[in-house]
Amino acid sequence: MIPRSASPGSFDALPNPRGGSVRPAELALAEAQLALEQRTNPAASLLRAVHALREAGWLGAQRLADALLLVSPLTAAEPPDESDARGLFAAALNDLRAAIGRHNLRELSCSPSLFAHYHALNALISRHTPGYTVTFEDLALASRPLPPVSFSPQPAQRLAHLRARYERALLPVLRAHSSDGTASAAVAALTRAALDELDACLAELAGPDPYDFWRLASACANSLRVSGHLVGDTDARRFHARCNLALADHARGLPLASRSLVRSTLALLWRDYALFGAAAEDAEPVALLRDYGLTVDWHVAGTQESEALWEEGAAQEPGFGAGLRDARTRELGVLTVNAHAYEDFLQTGDAAIVALGEHARDTSHPDKADPGEALQAGDAAYRLGAAACALGLGHVALLADALGLAWRRRAYAGIATPGGGVPDVGALEQGAEALRAMLHTIAAGVAPPPAGPALAALTRAVEQG
Repeated sequence: MIPRSASPGSFDALPNPRGGSVRPAELALAEAQLALEQRTNPAASLLRAVHALREAGWLGAQRLADALLLVSPLTAAEPPDESDARGLFAAALNDLRAAIGRHNLRELSCSPSLFAHYHALNALISRHTPGYTVTFEDLALASRPLPPVSFSPQPAQRLAHLRARYERALLPVLRAHSSDGTASAAVAALTRAALDELDACLAELAGPDPYDFWRLASACANSLRVSGHLVGDTDARRFHARCNLALADHARGLPLASRSLVRSTLALLWRDYALFGAAAEDAEPVALLRDYGLTVDWHVAGTQESEALWEEGAAQEPGFGAGLRDARTRELGVLTVNAHAYEDFLQTGDAAIVALGEHARDTSHPDKADPGEALQAGDAAYRLGAAACALGLGHVALLADALGLAWRRRAYAGIATPGGGVPDVGALEQGAEALRAMLHTIAAGVAPPPAGPALAALTRAVEQG
């Protein structure tokens, strides 16, 4: 991964030059911005944007548009406690419009800038709805299934020793996080040494189960350091503190990590890879992400300068920005797509569906799945999901990723996760048939509906435990 910081206030993710455009949403958001400037109610325009984004399956953008819709009545309010609503609303609306124009669905889900707006808007909503909170993973992992994640069995004495080491190393890291940024070189060196010790503890805790929490946590800690999220980063501080609490849960004999902890850790690991892509040296964390149903793009550029040149060239592509209006396009409901990208997607989809069918025929019983066949089936689903994500077909991408995750769970059936089971073959068949139906609909030039029952069946199959 190119080490760049995904800090709020900047959009560093690459644009998607051949991605689809949700023009009704773009128009509605422009009308909402005009209404705000003219001090009229933007709610009607925002509601149209929400409906269009929901139909396209752009769930991250839809959630932010939902928050804008809920806050919109406050933009006309004058009480002192609402004086900041208009400014927050305007900034969020402006950045959402800009992000939607980049056609990058992973950015819309994982952008720290967009989440900062989402969090600020929901903080306004919470003033009127006590107890209402949102987290980054609510945006990044919206509607995605999550398998049970275990704590690998550890001898009590070894676990107590590692826990003591972790707590000793954690203290200087938390102190450095809370400093004013003027720490001496000696303090910085001490903090780096403490982070090394934390990483070592997490690596020693990791077990062989693909769905072992400490394996996930170790990868997340390494990713945070590689991407520059170190001293002063709130997410890194919270992550390390929550791992200490997870150690206490492990010591008490709990077999599974809490769902909220797993979701937050997974979202942090995925964030920068989703935004910036992965390089050859990132093969291990990318494989781990695929174990959880998440994919990334591979980038060959090795420096920020070469990435910038790529982005500059992408802006000139016929399928990007203003050029999309001049290119040959197809309409799929609210989604306008580049015709060449559409045809490429259909070819990818056909090949993936054929591969899924072949692997499914070789699976006659849930307890007798061949791991190699199951992994290949999962990879076929992931290829379809990545292609759908690139084109802007959010509903297809979500279902394909869920199916890929279910196949991964079958591949690892021989490695026991406490409470975990093998996804039912019926759910896999239902998911594949739903994808096939979606592709036929798209080939006919019609927008595919949400996955609905098929996604629900896969979610139950993945999360059973």
